[in-house]
Amino acid sequence: MTSATGPRIPGAQPADPTRTVPLPLREQADVRDRWLTQRLLDLLPGLMDRAGIELWVVLGREYNEDPVLPTLLPATWLSARRRTILLFHRSDDGVTAAAVSRYPVGQFLPAWEPAETPGLSVEDSQWAALRRFVDQAAPRTIGVDVSDVFAHADGLSHTEHGLLMAALGPHAERVVPAETLAVGWLELRLPEEVAALHAMNRLAHSVIDEAYSPAVIVVGRTTALDVAWWIRQRFADLGVDGWFQPTVGLQRAGFPLADERGTVLPGVPYDALIEPGDLVHCDVGLCTLGLTTDTQRNGYVLRPGETAAPAGLADALAVGNRMQDLTTAALRPGRSGDEVLAGARAAAAAEGIDGDVYSHPVGVHGHGAGPAIGTWDQQDGVPGAGAARVHLDTVYALELCVRVPVAEWGGQRVRMALEQGVVVTAEGVEYLDGRQTGLILIPGE
Repeated sequence: MTSATGPRIPGAQPADPTRTVPLPLREQADVRDRWLTQRLLDLLPGLMDRAGIELWVVLGREYNEDPVLPTLLPATWLSARRRTILLFHRSDDGVTAAAVSRYPVGQFLPAWEPAETPGLSVEDSQWAALRRFVDQAAPRTIGVDVSDVFAHADGLSHTEHGLLMAALGPHAERVVPAETLAVGWLELRLPEEVAALHAMNRLAHSVIDEAYSPAVIVVGRTTALDVAWWIRQRFADLGVDGWFQPTVGLQRAGFPLADERGTVLPGVPYDALIEPGDLVHCDVGLCTLGLTTDTQRNGYVLRPGETAAPAGLADALAVGNRMQDLTTAALRPGRSGDEVLAGARAAAAAEGIDGDVYSHPVGVHGHGAGPAIGTWDQQDGVPGAGAARVHLDTVYALELCVRVPVAEWGGQRVRMALEQGVVVTAEGVEYLDGRQTGLILIPGE
């Protein structure tokens, strides 16, 4: 397979995503196309073997793309064009990647030329080309993207499913769900992608540091909503996208958690002015290079004369870090998401920690394909997604919270919520650009 990128300046080195994030758009395309080639060559054969699929069919129409389809297209293809059909055939020689498409698809082998079937409409000619490919490949299993568990793996529309089955004819009886394959393709990361995610998390952390500074927060004049919009604008100015609207919330002495578990925001409204003594929490995520991050961090607004946060708040963060330790200790390859959740919660209960775990894969999508390790409202397991297994070289947003009474706030409970990117490696769980172990101090004057 050959790359579909344009010519490079003689002597120029390939773009290095760890050097700076974001890269210029042309360099991003170069990086993403290199990754795609490497993923097709190095990752896809093993994933197809694991799923037991000999032919994977991924297709979609313009403006109605399968969520998997953009991860398989050249970087210059911002969407499907008309109907785009990609075929991946596993054989002893590896994986043949072919395109049944009206237009050339980068490095994919062309498997259709409308003029080769005179007398047929363009649509019928395209389906006839797919049938010829399948006849020749004679796969024992044909995987298609349908799933009642993962939306990421359920991208084959009702119309396309019907047309595909009709085109396959007698081969239709060999069709099986490609859920395992689609999820594996989306969650498994190359070492180069993990390196880029380190840099992306570093960028997210630096933007949060800037947001929690006097350059952005003027105590008594700035609201939490102002900070949230500043973060979103800052991402845009830097040339990266946010995959959700950033949120910034305040906790304050005298404003207790609104419910027993602290899952509802406390009584300080988003448009309240930030005051000395506030605990400031943010939740942000950025996208670039076809990957995403998901991060939560906490800051404290110093009162006059203070040089550090109250010991009770610092202790609450330390309890949150301990909850992270217990969760990463349970996050092991081969375990299901529900098993990781149960292990972390049991270990926390044994230490008297009141907290919840709701971690999730993160990579191509912010709430990515793969094992769900709890949700904020499902702490006894997640039907379907909680049964999926943890694999090596996958990335998670380690997301959780603890609830801790703070003596300096009259025993009022604080909900300390943390979220940090991690990668599962053979040596254990590795944090992407580190984790927060101390509150970010925000000058109050």
